[in-house]
Amino acid sequence: MRLKLFWILLITSLLVACGSPEPEVVEQTVAPTNTAEPVPTDTALPPTAVSTLPPPPTIAVEESEPVVDEPTTDGETVELVEGEELMLAAWPRDQFGYGAQSHAVVGDPSYSAEVVKNQLGLDWMKVQMRWADIQRAPDTTDWYIWDIIMEEAVKRNLYVMLSIVTSPEWTRADGDRHGPPDDPELYYQFVTDVLTRYQGQVQAIEVWNEQNLDREWRTAQGVAPAGYVEFLAGAHAAIKAVDPSVIVISGALAPTGSHDAARMTVMNDLIWFDEALTLGILDYVDCVGVHHNGYNLPPNVEFDAVETVGSAEDFVFQGPWVNPHQSWSFATTLRLMAEKTQAVNPDMKLCVTEFGWASAGGYEEGPEAFEWVFDNSLEEQAEYIVQAFQQMRDSGDVMLAFLFNFDFGNKGQGPTDDPVPYSIIDTNGVPRPAFGAVADMEK
Repeated sequence: MRLKLFWILLITSLLVACGSPEPEVVEQTVAPTNTAEPVPTDTALPPTAVSTLPPPPTIAVEESEPVVDEPTTDGETVELVEGEELMLAAWPRDQFGYGAQSHAVVGDPSYSAEVVKNQLGLDWMKVQMRWADIQRAPDTTDWYIWDIIMEEAVKRNLYVMLSIVTSPEWTRADGDRHGPPDDPELYYQFVTDVLTRYQGQVQAIEVWNEQNLDREWRTAQGVAPAGYVEFLAGAHAAIKAVDPSVIVISGALAPTGSHDAARMTVMNDLIWFDEALTLGILDYVDCVGVHHNGYNLPPNVEFDAVETVGSAEDFVFQGPWVNPHQSWSFATTLRLMAEKTQAVNPDMKLCVTEFGWASAGGYEEGPEAFEWVFDNSLEEQAEYIVQAFQQMRDSGDVMLAFLFNFDFGNKGQGPTDDPVPYSIIDTNGVPRPAFGAVADMEK
């Protein structure tokens, strides 16, 4: 009853305070993915679904109570004493960290922290922090839900990674939240405020998200890396000035073959990263952010070996077979990003801040243009996630890995909402097979 009441009150407050999330508009100027012939790489590269992992919705429409025990004070939970500060030791940079992304801003934050730490057995939780929702006016900040999220994480000795994105409307002349502020010092001050308020409770910060897409990084210069690298340099300095132990992660790139060199609305991730490397991006990070969406390939299959798992006619989504490109493959994307990174700095590792496999299992429909969700069974979703965790750990190239996602299934807007088929909790709050597989896997 306590949990259900919390959900109802929080959903009501979000409806009043936040309104509906803005629709995301993406221009696609390249050829469709399922063409009969591969697109030459020197003209137009095949797009993957552009930014297939969008920002989480701000309003929960499902009120189903998850079939998961409520938090307790047993086990690893720590009782906070008033005035006492509990801080975790800095994460060892040579240790692999298991994590999951939670939509903790919706629902009971103690539920998110409890399940990630004590039921899934993970050490890290990622939460996307939308600056635009916290500081709606220059002199107005709302930390209420974040104070609870951070307290619940601290109680469970749970490491926290914040992906800090979006700009309040008042920080940009065009009022568009999906890009950096006109004055980057405003972002640096916000990050400083976050780390000061939650001193010792935030162990990693990802500076922005998928900045090779203009749906995330809208500037007069487009998505060219120079603007982001300069922005990152300032954010790195601000973070380290408050807490040098915080792991600074570059905004993970969207794995996409799309490349609009004329208008700079989207850049292929490898082309973007090559240019950023020449600009010194590794000087301003402790870890290189990477994303991958899984599609319908197992995690160990390279993009040029897809015939080992079948032919195009065996699958609903045929992109990897009819239009081969590195962006379809988890294995190829991570390998190439690690090779490029370590060619410049042999000691630098990747932080995979979003990875997962989506399945429409148990649903009668899926998100538009996400046909691969019908190719992955629930059992394959579980198998691929565990295999990917093990593969990243064994590679020695990855410091932190965050599953996308733990709990968007019962907090999203139904099976047609992009993040929902990726969730290891279904729309009714019932764990999918992947939940048990992650909980039981060797860590």
